[in-house]
Amino acid sequence: MFPEPELIIYKQKAMFKNYMTTAWRNLARNKLYAMVNIAGLAAGMAVAMLISFWVWDELHFDTYHTRHTRLAQLMRTYRSNDGTLSTEQASCIPVAAALRNKYGSDFKNVAAASWNLGHVLATGDKKIGASGLWVEAAFPVMFSFKMQRGDIHALDEPSAVLLSASLAQNLFGNENPIGKIIRFDNKDHFTVSGVYEDLPKNSSFYETKLLLPWKKYITTAEWIRKAATDWDEQSFQVFAELAAGVDAAALSRKIKDVVMEHKTLKREQEQAQLFPMDRWHLYSEFKNGRSVGGAIRYVYLFSVIGVFVLLLASINFMNLSTARSEQRAREVGVRKTMGSRRGQLVWQFLAESLLTTLLSFLVAVLLVHFAMPLFNGLSGKQMTFPWRSGAFWCAAITFMIITGVISGIYPAFYLSKFRPVKVLKGTFRVGRTASFPRRVLVVLQFAFSIALIIGSLIVFKQIQHAQNRPVNYRKEGLLTVQMNTPDLYGHYDALRNELLATGVVANMAESSSPTMDVFSFSNRFEWSGKNPDQLPTFGMIGVTTEFGNTIGWKLKAGRDFSRDFPSDTSGVILNEAAVRQISPGQDIVGRELRHNDNVYQVIGVVKDMVMTSPYAPPVPTVFINNPNWANVVTVAIKQGAPLQDALAEIEAVFKKYNPDAPFDYAFNDLVYANKFADEQRIGRLSVLFTALAIFISCLGVFGLASFVAEQRQKEISLRKVLGANVYQLWRLLSVEFFVLVLIACLIAIPFAWYYLHQWLQQYSYRTNVPFWVFLLSGAGALLLTILTVSFQAIKTALMNPARALRSE
Repeated sequence: MFPEPELIIYKQKAMFKNYMTTAWRNLARNKLYAMVNIAGLAAGMAVAMLISFWVWDELHFDTYHTRHTRLAQLMRTYRSNDGTLSTEQASCIPVAAALRNKYGSDFKNVAAASWNLGHVLATGDKKIGASGLWVEAAFPVMFSFKMQRGDIHALDEPSAVLLSASLAQNLFGNENPIGKIIRFDNKDHFTVSGVYEDLPKNSSFYETKLLLPWKKYITTAEWIRKAATDWDEQSFQVFAELAAGVDAAALSRKIKDVVMEHKTLKREQEQAQLFPMDRWHLYSEFKNGRSVGGAIRYVYLFSVIGVFVLLLASINFMNLSTARSEQRAREVGVRKTMGSRRGQLVWQFLAESLLTTLLSFLVAVLLVHFAMPLFNGLSGKQMTFPWRSGAFWCAAITFMIITGVISGIYPAFYLSKFRPVKVLKGTFRVGRTASFPRRVLVVLQFAFSIALIIGSLIVFKQIQHAQNRPVNYRKEGLLTVQMNTPDLYGHYDALRNELLATGVVANMAESSSPTMDVFSFSNRFEWSGKNPDQLPTFGMIGVTTEFGNTIGWKLKAGRDFSRDFPSDTSGVILNEAAVRQISPGQDIVGRELRHNDNVYQVIGVVKDMVMTSPYAPPVPTVFINNPNWANVVTVAIKQGAPLQDALAEIEAVFKKYNPDAPFDYAFNDLVYANKFADEQRIGRLSVLFTALAIFISCLGVFGLASFVAEQRQKEISLRKVLGANVYQLWRLLSVEFFVLVLIACLIAIPFAWYYLHQWLQQYSYRTNVPFWVFLLSGAGALLLTILTVSFQAIKTALMNPARALRSE
């Protein structure tokens, strides 16, 4: 005999074994039901896991940098002429020293930095293009770059450089790079003083492959040397590490006037604020000076989608379990007659649910493992399946148990309440009201799926709308080459003439920013009638005379730059947004603008061009005929010229003038298309999850249709004997599901319209929400339902009625 405690444990083990054995036999006996449930749950769990990994990666963006909770970027907020507040990352250099000196106790470190730009690195005969930052020495310490070799403090030396591990590998192979000399942009030499670990893709500095010394940077150009003490030159970045215990919001209020204190005007034209690193990725959008959101909306959206897709799979389980109630009723009656209590029956049905969930989870894990590379491609991530993570498996087991309980709790209590007397007498009927919960759940399934279909269509319609937005310059056939080395400077006319002589180039120009971006900004423009309480910022782009003809911009007023007018060296061309800032509704051609000590005359106005975000309002921009600022070459290829031949001809000319640098170029149309990358990724993910939600919903409908067809087999056979044709029988079985999906459409459409309308408000340039989107989504859902149900309905209608009626 066992002692009493051990006997209890023995009985519990035996009971558990009995539950699982019975559950396995029930699944094996009903293979179609088991396959539908396992496939549906596996798909739902796989979606939930993929979304969980994606959400985790998004929420942990920048957490690679161990001090991320105390790091921030200095932002500047200024008031435009229309009265709205604009917020930008661009800062001036001297503000970094001001923060260190005046608020030293609040900051542990402050570092100024340039923007991430491309450079040419060479060692021996090897030449490689890489992007990097010029930074003050504290920068790598602040952002906890993990050093593999060398000294993290090395940037105190103006000749030192820190390389990423992958860049060091590309340059030096397996050799120790420390102490090696690299040629930089074919004009300077740096000593490799450290190698840091490659940053992960969910770091804001992922593209940064080298760090360069600030002490050298401020000597590389005269304008940068002047900017070191200029409070109005807003062309740089400033990062700060807060001291322990300092609150970023409180410190922002404390330092808000740090820039205006050093300017002549004392009005609140510009304010500084600290933007915490933990908000950079998910809350990057500002409105009227405040962070209002950003990518966080997609975290919420996909979290909701993951929960609902898993609920869809659980609903399928509930529906099929309760639908089989008549088949399980006799089993329940016999077991209750034999002495089983309701609690034991509840545990039995929960055991079946848990076993189904376990099998589904194993299938889901395999699906996620093999789908991960594809999912990474769709989402732009570098995620791996956490096989060795104990935290993941603990969460996964908890998740599996919760899913199993949610899926099985309603069927368990529903089936266990049957009365054995009615069941065994044969008088038990589930009645019409028993199917009502199933109908409600089917409606909820399809309402969610239809809403996802509508959402996916609107996302792609918004992308298409922005892509079709008039850019007001030539996109196709424009080639951009960065002037990374001094070899290209001072040869503008010769380079242009030789390119034109190839016969494949229509025109060439130089500028200080590419046509797809604006690199430099200034708030120092003055004009007659300017409101002194406002400090609008303008993009500034220095261009050569042929820039407009090269990119094909569209003149709205005045004229273009011309070599026939030597005075154009003091002329400027504005875009429409700049005109709205300066002189809305008035003729501006001929008016004067002052910038620092320079006086410019407006000679023309061009239509607004899409140079930054295609979803945002155009940046007010001033184009100045000043080739001395140029660092970008734009080449217009002749229409009809064979692309490969044209590239070979163009490369040969560039190699002649810049032999020590690789011919790195970018097609403007591809750069423009890349501006939609985030929205396109969200769109592709939405389509993927929508397809899986529809698959799960259709799988549930297929299972229910199969059960209904089996349940009404004798009725269908009698109707067939009495003369009903296949169409009439198909309609008999299909009409109920058709009505349910129609109700789901009526529920989904108003909800989808409301939330999509709210989502579109974030875009200044946005599409509408046309009625055909709702019509197409509803029709698609109805068609899929009819196809799903028709397979089983027609199969049942074609069956020989003698098989069902021979026992009557």
